[in-house]
Amino acid sequence: MTVPSPGVPNWVDLATSDLDGAIRFYTSLFGWTAEVSGQEFGGYTTFLLNGLPVAGAGPLFGEGQPTAWSTYLATGDADAIAARVEAAAGKVLVPPFDVMDQGRMAAFLDPSGAPFSVWQPGTMRGAEIFDVPGALTWNELNTRDVGGARNFYGAVFGWTFRQAQIGGLPYLLCDGRHRPVAGIQPMIGEGWADDVPPYWLVYFAAGDCDVAAEHASALGGRIVSPPTTIAIGRYAVLADPQGATFAILAGRR
Repeated sequence: MTVPSPGVPNWVDLATSDLDGAIRFYTSLFGWTAEVSGQEFGGYTTFLLNGLPVAGAGPLFGEGQPTAWSTYLATGDADAIAARVEAAAGKVLVPPFDVMDQGRMAAFLDPSGAPFSVWQPGTMRGAEIFDVPGALTWNELNTRDVGGARNFYGAVFGWTFRQAQIGGLPYLLCDGRHRPVAGIQPMIGEGWADDVPPYWLVYFAAGDCDVAAEHASALGGRIVSPPTTIAIGRYAVLADPQGATFAILAGRR
């Protein structure tokens, strides 16, 4: 089994207030099938695309936990990452623990408060398909402290950074082993409400952004940011019926 490169997003999952409703929405939107695990995994659901795992979903576990998508970054040593997170002024939300023989995970907050997780593969390596319609294609940190994010993620994952522009606005590309693995978007200008906390946004590939956005709306979702053309393609930000935000991208990663 090939282990994903450290620091590369290798899994995403959804914590939701209505798992059955989320399964109906996403299977209809992306053509996924849902594989519901046994009670030992609390009903955790793995979404499959063409028979391969692409994402997961589960119920909310804690009081006040928001309905939201989570980004997992690959690691060969979740415990070492937890130590680096603390050394870089982040917070360990959930200390590393084993998920049966499937892998080892932990959940954190970066210094600005954006949540993210890591996945250390065991028998389950993470997503098995990327960059095709219905599969994960990009992960992006939205933050008001770009400098702090550079320092933190550079220290924890060894990323380097390149300045870019998306739609005429500043953007930061995060490179791992000399290739882009994620992006950082400054939460500046109009369109960012003061009460929106920093967060990692998950992008799924779409064959046609406009059609997919309208489909999501017809299924009870909401178009947060309408389809927009940028240099790499066309994207939109959507919310599912339970309020979890995600994005779709038709174009090249």
